[in-house]
Amino acid sequence: MARCPRCAAALLPLLLPLLLAALARRAAAGCAALRLCCAGRDLGCRSAGWRPDGSHGPCYCDQACAHTLDCCHDYAQACPVISCVVSQWSVWSGCAEPCKTTYRARRRHVIQEPRNGGEPCPALEERAGCVEYWSQHGAECKQSLIPALITTGGFGKARKKRAAADGNERAGYCVEFQLAAITPGCLHGHRSYTHWMRYLREGHTVCVECQHPALDSRSLHCYGDGSGSKKNQLLHWQAVGNPQCRGTWKRIRQLDTCSCPSVHSFLFI
Repeated sequence: MARCPRCAAALLPLLLPLLLAALARRAAAGCAALRLCCAGRDLGCRSAGWRPDGSHGPCYCDQACAHTLDCCHDYAQACPVISCVVSQWSVWSGCAEPCKTTYRARRRHVIQEPRNGGEPCPALEERAGCVEYWSQHGAECKQSLIPALITTGGFGKARKKRAAADGNERAGYCVEFQLAAITPGCLHGHRSYTHWMRYLREGHTVCVECQHPALDSRSLHCYGDGSGSKKNQLLHWQAVGNPQCRGTWKRIRQLDTCSCPSVHSFLFI
């Protein structure tokens, strides 16, 4: 086949721009061209192109390149930082088990997994102390709940609002007790809902309010209120939310309303 030098010379001006464009693309290959985005330090996650310092050559598309200063020029655009996104909390579940001190839970799920060094996902489950008064078969089981179960008095405001909204609000009452013994576990709770337990002290007088739904509709008493107990009889109590916080107390008297300081005011559960 005869060569045509004139033909080649004529095509050169047409091919030269394409060749230069290809070389330019190769020189600026970076992360996007090879679809590279890698976690941690990955020496195999490598391309070639311009680096942030203006030099040209091997460059990387992994998370560590931001610290080693050898990222490809387009790393930030090709591998944007995406933090975890989670849904709203679900409603609180029922108690895990009936007829005992246990917990209820609420959950959320991951909508967007973190990428390229974004913020990790937060906890997807929260638990809180809980007591269920009825068995799965609908039988009342309060008589098996020993000892008396108490929580912070701050929970009472929300409880009263719910009772009023449901039309179940009834007149409650208050019982004063003198704390006789407290386990060391009351001081070791680190979660926000256990902070109130740190104020429990032996010898102190505390007020425990009985209100709906802990107020039994038939006996009009809260379980564990000490009614019917003998004078100076030691009665047992358990703090909901921390199974290691429990103790004994003596019933002093029953009142229409509580008048103890807020840190010594509690609720029957």
